[in-house]
Amino acid sequence: MSKKESVPTDENKLIAERRSKLAHIREQGLQAKHSAFPNEFRRSDFADKLQEAYADKTKEELETLNHTVSVAGRIMAKRGPFMVLQDVSGQIQLYADKEVQKDIKARYQHWDVGDLVGICGPLHKSGRGDLYVTMNQYELLTKSLRPLPEKFHGLADQELRYRQRYVDLIVNENSRQVFKLRSKIVDFIRHYLNQQGFMEVETPMMQVIPGGATAKPFVTFHNALDQEMYMRVAPELYLKRLVVGGFEKVYEINRNFRNEGLSTRHNPEFTMLEFYEAYADYRDLMDLTEDMLRKLCETVLGSTNVSYQGSEYDFAKPFDRLSVFASILHYNPNLQASDIDNLDSACAVATNLGVPLKESWGLGKVQIEIFEKTVEHRLDNPTFITAYPTEVSPLARRSDNDPFVTDRFEFFVGGRELANGFSELNDAEDQVERFLEQVREKDAGDDEAMHFDADYVRALEYGLPPTAGEGIGIDRLVMLLTDSPSIRDVLLFPHMRPE
Repeated sequence: MSKKESVPTDENKLIAERRSKLAHIREQGLQAKHSAFPNEFRRSDFADKLQEAYADKTKEELETLNHTVSVAGRIMAKRGPFMVLQDVSGQIQLYADKEVQKDIKARYQHWDVGDLVGICGPLHKSGRGDLYVTMNQYELLTKSLRPLPEKFHGLADQELRYRQRYVDLIVNENSRQVFKLRSKIVDFIRHYLNQQGFMEVETPMMQVIPGGATAKPFVTFHNALDQEMYMRVAPELYLKRLVVGGFEKVYEINRNFRNEGLSTRHNPEFTMLEFYEAYADYRDLMDLTEDMLRKLCETVLGSTNVSYQGSEYDFAKPFDRLSVFASILHYNPNLQASDIDNLDSACAVATNLGVPLKESWGLGKVQIEIFEKTVEHRLDNPTFITAYPTEVSPLARRSDNDPFVTDRFEFFVGGRELANGFSELNDAEDQVERFLEQVREKDAGDDEAMHFDADYVRALEYGLPPTAGEGIGIDRLVMLLTDSPSIRDVLLFPHMRPE
């Protein structure tokens, strides 16, 4: 632990005091044959349900009902005879009369903020209209040895929030809501695809050959097999093997691992949705994606108007659709089609933009560099960009109308890519040539280029039906729908540099 992050002297003193209290509790427990960490208490009520059920009851009505409840959770505040208890659903007040306070002092040397307790007693309402539980029966379930952050500031240090997510979730309601919403988003997607006839599957996370994306993999070693293995960069090639095998509509909500940099949009371990449908093409998946995201907003957010970092996006309107080529011309009105339809002139445009060119690049790669430099960050409204060059799409099907491009799209909102989909390449001989080109690029020093996967080629030789597939970045989608500026805000335990 660095000097900057060392425990303050005052905090050390508080921890010592709490440890002393725990020692007292242990001693009393030994004498009475009770555990210092009991596990017999059972609750029957949650704070939010009590607040909902009895919000409209008057003080006198609750007195008449004399309804006894059983709650458990963490003490978040102490105000004289009142304490605030927080459980997974919300908060409710507790009331300890003088006799109860005296008994707690004798048994536990007082309770502290952060302690976990179990309470049984009748429900009441204060003169100010606040619900509270009178502490007729009470028990300390877990002694908190570390003080929570100062109540008025919470866990203000952003990096500390990510490193100590457990504390962040205790004290920050906004953080709890983000991860509850994330769970609802994933649950909706799973339900939507199930209703569409897709089957959820699981594919290997350790692979002999990393495939399905152009990315640098993590390398590991399997002792029993005596071979090097890779953490998957994508499940794509395994999912398409399943389509070959006859599972015509499959999906996986998967963890991927890419040995790349950290940023507000990148974490080396992340969650993707990938799904594949036989006898469909990329246009079918654009339609499905538009419908799914619109219904997701309606169902989970309650509105198709999405607010992100001060900007508003309307998911009710039809999503824009533009080709890579058309989008470059649209967002660069100074350019003509002739400026980017041949390698020499496209290279001149890229050079003027400050793009460091490589001799191995063809026209398609140069166009994509121009697109990423001048267009991508300007795609604010929900937009499908289509017709990606074949050169940068090693697994996508060539367009029948123009073999220079593929039947592929990427989906953008707020200048960020959220999804990538295409009609799948099912020509085994064409796939061999694409793999060989990737191998040549890898031999030339591109450590993100794909390996040659002979078994996948063999699967294609058995026959992959016309198929469309897509990947959606769950983390980036959750960032958008929860108005979170960094991917670390939507990952429970993001990767961090060593302390």
